[in-house]
Parts: sequence; C-alpha cells; structure tokens
Amino acid sequence: MFENRIERSKSEALFEEAKAYFPGGVNSPVRAFKSVSGAPLFIKHGEGFTITDEDENTYIDFCNSWGPLILGHNNKQIKESVIKTIHDGMSFGTPTTHGNELGKFILDNNRFIDQMRFVSSGTEAVMSAIRLARGYTKKDKIIKFEGCYHGHVDSLMVKAGSGLATFGVSTSAGIPASFAQETIVLPLDDEQAVEDCLRAHSHEVACIIIEPVPANNGLLIQRKEYLAYLKEICAKHNVLLIFDEVISGFRVGFEGAAGYYNIQPDLITYGKIIGGGLPVGAFGGKKEIMEHVAPLGAVYQAGTLSANPVAMTAGLACLKQLADPSFYKKMEAQTAYLAEQIETHAKEQSYTLNVARIGSIFWLCFSDETIRTSAAIKSESMDYFKVLHHELLQTGVYLGPSGYEVGFLSKALADDQAHLDLAISKMKDALDTAYASVSI
Repeated sequence: MFENRIERSKSEALFEEAKAYFPGGVNSPVRAFKSVSGAPLFIKHGEGFTITDEDENTYIDFCNSWGPLILGHNNKQIKESVIKTIHDGMSFGTPTTHGNELGKFILDNNRFIDQMRFVSSGTEAVMSAIRLARGYTKKDKIIKFEGCYHGHVDSLMVKAGSGLATFGVSTSAGIPASFAQETIVLPLDDEQAVEDCLRAHSHEVACIIIEPVPANNGLLIQRKEYLAYLKEICAKHNVLLIFDEVISGFRVGFEGAAGYYNIQPDLITYGKIIGGGLPVGAFGGKKEIMEHVAPLGAVYQAGTLSANPVAMTAGLACLKQLADPSFYKKMEAQTAYLAEQIETHAKEQSYTLNVARIGSIFWLCFSDETIRTSAAIKSESMDYFKVLHHELLQTGVYLGPSGYEVGFLSKALADDQAHLDLAISKMKDALDTAYASVSI
C-alpha cells in the first residue's frame, strides 16, 4: 500500500545519517514521520507555495513551516529586509530600533494588548506568561484544557484523567510530579466543569490558559459563547485569562482570535508569524499586568536573543503585508473554497468527512460530526490520513505528517487559483484511495 512511486533515496539516506546525530534523527518529534509512512523529507528550497526536497521532488505546501509562512516561502520583502539588516550585524544583545518598530506596529494595530515583550519561541512566550500570571496573582495553580498544546513547558505537559477535573499527571518523562500537580486539566466545551473547578479552587488558581483556536490536536473550533464565558468567570473569581495564540495570532486575523471573537483576555502569547519565518515569540497584555515583569516588577524574564534585529525586521516586513485590509478576507474565502470543494466531493462519495476551518487554517476531520474536544476524535480515523498523506506525497502535495495536525493556506497559493484547484483535485483523488483502502 505504501510503495513509493517517486524517488526519495536522498532523503532516506540523510535520515539514516541524521539518526547518528540527533535522537530519532530529528530535532522535533513530529518530523520523524512516525504517524505516516516512509522517511521524512529533507527540504532544500521553498518558493511561493512550493517546497523542493533533496531528491528534486516539488510539492504544493500546506504545512508552511507549521503556520508562520502565511505569505509563502522566500517572500521577497522579508528576504530583502533580512539581507539588509544582516549587513549591520546579526545579534547585539542590546535594544535596537528594529525592536521598537515592530513593537509599535503590533501595538498600534492591536486593541487587545497595551504592552508586550519579545522572546524567541512560542514555548518561551507561554512559560513567561504563566510565570507572570502567578507573580501577579500570587497564586500557584493553573487550569488548562485537554486537547490544547502550549509548548513543552513542564507544568503544561499534562493530560486529563477520569472525572470532571483532575490534578495533572505528566505525559512526559523528566517532569517532577509536584510540577504537574500545580496544573488542573479540564475538558473543552464544558462550562460546568470550569464552574465546579473554580468554585473549589479559585483561591489557588492564578490563570486559565486556552488556545482560543485549539489547533494542535485537530482543529477544535470553540463556541464564541464558551470563550466569552471563560472571560466572565475568570473576572468573577480574580483569575487571569490567557489566550495562547502562538498559532492563531495573525493567522485568523491581524488581532488573532481575540479580535476574531472580540474577547479581551488578560494576557496573550504569540509566536510563529511575527518572525516572518525566523524564531520569535511574544507575550503581551494589560499594562497593569505587564509592569510586573522585570526590570519594573518582580517577575523575572530574560533572553539573550530576544528582539533579535534580524528577526524583528523579518517580522515587520511580514506584518506590513498582513495589514492590508483585504488580506484576511481573501485568505478566509480561499480556505472556505478549498473546504467546500473537498466536502462536496466527500458527500458525493458518501465519505465520513468534514473540513473544519477558521481563517486560513483547515483540518481534514474523518467524521460527520463537528468535533470540539480531543476525546471525540476517533484514533482509528487516522488510518485514513496515513494513506491520504502517502498518496499526496506521490502526487506532489505536502501536508504535515500527522492527522492530528492542521493545514495552513499561504497567500502565494491563495493567489494562484489554478494551482489551488490542482491541489484540491489531488486531495480528492487521495481521499478516494484512502477510503477504498481503509475499512473502519
């Protein structure tokens, strides 16, 4: 079933070599292709909506470096800004005008944060926001939700046990049980679970953290009423609300999910897009809270490469293009078009499939139901994705190598109707093969 029909020998050889250097041959686990077939692709070039591997195979890319390349690969304005900045140096460990310019541009165009601080990754942004919430409230416990991923922060690498609310049990070795026990995990889309938990523990809880657009374990679109409820109950119990927008920030709109739903959290974390493809993260929020961060306050946070000048100029070159009033309208319209074309085909063929979507994010969900919680995802449905992913690679379409991961549309592809239609046609054919090959 998984016989390669394209040449991948160079990628396979490079992967074997990499196993001698890196655990599992990779520097981030999902890259190992454990959930799909074959060895991971070694990519050597990206241009517009395509990537090319070491075997000279070219693919239409729906991964886009897991989301940040919303404009596509090798964007001209971003590339030129990086080259210009590098002539002056790549890192100083000091303030630069580039940091000021990007910070001002974000704050001038975002109603939901008063101040911010740049860091170097989404995980670092979340870690810092959690520490700030604890320092500000002088409380220790946090609430997260099953199915939301917030980076590999110790206290957030936990999952829910049985019952309505459980104190966390770590899902990774190397995390002391005492760390995980400061985290309470609740099911998504369940107001009563939050109500019961805060009634019992609000005197201990510093914050509730949620991906307002959960997009790391399927695309679990939440009801606006539910997110608004979280805001209301947090205010009632003197608990901070943190929106983790490492994926949704600048993806579903310039103001992210906060703007999309018009809900004001206390803190927001960002990543990915604000570096234009370079490693950047940020956290921000109300001035009253942010002033508790050192050097003004007692909450310590630091980073040698924070606001690196090259990343700042790349981010500014990216975000200036996103600020075009028509940008997000077209991205959402083209993502809706992709989803509707695939859903129509699935309905005609009587496949159990729907395409969850928001902004320019989509997810192939092998179910007839709208899924809002990770528990509702049937693990056996990933058998369809395994075949689908393999078939798409054979015909030149790249999705992230896990059925639990989402797809991302780039502007480069949204602007090229012919190639978008070609990708959709190939996805339909791959679905036909998957449903013919798998019986659930």
